[in-house]
Amino acid sequence: MTSITRSGKQSETQVYENDQVRVGKDDAARLERWWEAHHAELTAHCYRMLGSAFDADDAVQETLERAWRGRGRFEASRGSARSWLYAIATNVCLDMLRGARRRALAMDLGPAAEPGSPLGRPLPEEHWVLPIPDRRVSPAGADPAEAAVARETIRLAFVAALQHLPPRQRAVLILRDVLRWRAAEVAGLLGVTVAAVNSALQRARATLRTVHPDGTEGAAPLGEAEGDLLDRYCTAFENHDVDALVALLHEDAAMSMPPFTWWLQGREHIRRALSAPDAGCRGSRLVPVAANGSPAFAHYVPTGPGGTFEPRALVLVDVRGGLIAGTTSFLDTARLFPLFDLPPTPPRRPVSPDER
Repeated sequence: MTSITRSGKQSETQVYENDQVRVGKDDAARLERWWEAHHAELTAHCYRMLGSAFDADDAVQETLERAWRGRGRFEASRGSARSWLYAIATNVCLDMLRGARRRALAMDLGPAAEPGSPLGRPLPEEHWVLPIPDRRVSPAGADPAEAAVARETIRLAFVAALQHLPPRQRAVLILRDVLRWRAAEVAGLLGVTVAAVNSALQRARATLRTVHPDGTEGAAPLGEAEGDLLDRYCTAFENHDVDALVALLHEDAAMSMPPFTWWLQGREHIRRALSAPDAGCRGSRLVPVAANGSPAFAHYVPTGPGGTFEPRALVLVDVRGGLIAGTTSFLDTARLFPLFDLPPTPPRRPVSPDER
């Protein structure tokens, strides 16, 4: 496949090229405007479908290429540019999902482990639901209600639940329940009857209620109390104050560390794991990041004397009911830190008056 050649601002004589097609500036500018308007929401759509920011990026690039090749077939009288791009993106995702392994979280792959048990062998990246930066999926100037829906429906647990659905059911549920398309629009996109869309939606909703009974509960923006909870969590974590840290957890809190299938459940099990001599968190630094509409942190660990640090994990924190319900620490920092534009070492903290 030939990629589209793009180069920022276009001069009066420049053109875009694809295979043997040469197109003038007006066509290119129109598609560019559409893309700038809808790129973030299309990325969110592809992320829900595919469960990986990297795959979502590939999908939106392929969507752009297909839109470019098919621009002559777009008819404004038959629908909006937004609907047309969504239709292309959905079909790109369905193509990518043919024969693909279902992505999951550790809790989907086996029972909880015992503290002190070996981590086991890491699984390859394609096994895992991976995080995505909020900035990739948050349209600029979005309506607050639309922004809330976008935030709720990219939560890690919700995206993982979507992966339990067959790809076409997944597409139907996202288009109908997240994007609020009409059944007839979805039927036209997928080339099926309205009755088939409604049947697929019922089955998808039933499965989702089973694997994700809480829905998007708890996905509201964090308030002052939750912010204070996270401040206390960071302080306890960086000081390796296990008692203070565990006091912030739900009784049935979970802790996992992809790419390992090992995970723990329960406050006391997590206490025992964090209290182990080789826990390795003392002196850590946590730097806030924006991921999956949830609290998240870049975790750095000291490398020795001299105040140097190195990346350890990208940590997503699930806050529910005023306590921490779980943490997911993604250990593949070589892939994820560049995705989040995170530096290899944490920024220096200001020196407080007491330390001068």
